[in-house]
Amino acid sequence: MSVKVAALGGGHGLAASLSALRLLETDLTGIVTVADNGGSSGRLREELGILPPGDLRMALAALCSDDDWGRTWARVLQHRFVGGGSLHDHAAGNLLIAAIWDLLGDHVEGLDLVGELLGARGRVLPMAAVPLDIEADVHLRSAPDRISVVRGQVQVAGVDGQVVAVRLDPLDPPACPEAVEAVLDADWVVIGPGSWFTSIMPTLLVPQLRDALISTRARRALVLNLQEQVGETEGLSPTDHLEVLSAHAPALNIDVVVADTSVTDSRGTLAGVARELGARLVTADVATGPGSDQHDPRRLADAFRPILDSTL
Repeated sequence: MSVKVAALGGGHGLAASLSALRLLETDLTGIVTVADNGGSSGRLREELGILPPGDLRMALAALCSDDDWGRTWARVLQHRFVGGGSLHDHAAGNLLIAAIWDLLGDHVEGLDLVGELLGARGRVLPMAAVPLDIEADVHLRSAPDRISVVRGQVQVAGVDGQVVAVRLDPLDPPACPEAVEAVLDADWVVIGPGSWFTSIMPTLLVPQLRDALISTRARRALVLNLQEQVGETEGLSPTDHLEVLSAHAPALNIDVVVADTSVTDSRGTLAGVARELGARLVTADVATGPGSDQHDPRRLADAFRPILDSTL
């Protein structure tokens, strides 16, 4: 019996969760942040007026199967052009997604078609129906005594200072209806890992999606990052990460917090903060190796397995 799972986030973090969850008996939907304003995605977003396709592409690549067909298409999606000219640094998958959107005129239908072409083991959806911008209140290192406003996902991610809070522009963007439906219909919702302020918090700031996350009958699992992220979360402890989430979505209860054994503490502080969110703490070795900032999909799948099995 498959467990219905909706996984939210963006970038490498969501790709890690999807890569793990597709190894299990799941009916899987990835719900992806659409606020990227840099690189190939930012260029296509600006030139064509489309959703930034990069994080959507990474999610689709993560769902490719382990056979020759899946591995080949994953490489095609992730291939980047080099050598100068207008195609330099564009990802082939971004161009494929943009072309199909241009032909079909529908984001969801286009992503479903790409998924069918890839033989993807799950579905990928944008969290919102329009491109988003991130604004952050920041204590810059150069002006620590006042709040400065930094705009743009790339700019916030690389900020030289401490991010205090983030918001979206527009403040009340329309959620992707299919994403809302996937959250409401899920058995489990998985949030994270990923860039905390620019990939995770945005999923809690689209009002219709946030309301669905709060009201869904699904249980909710939060996957913590393995390390601080230079700039964006520098100086934030694992407990600080949980407190940031609670500040941005105070009505959201979490059932399980998944953390690598390397980020836990002997005094039980992290477990205590998790309990304040209504969650139990599950610890496991989920990194690719000691000191790594990358989650290992198979180890993460092993951590997810007993959690998801608890719904059967």
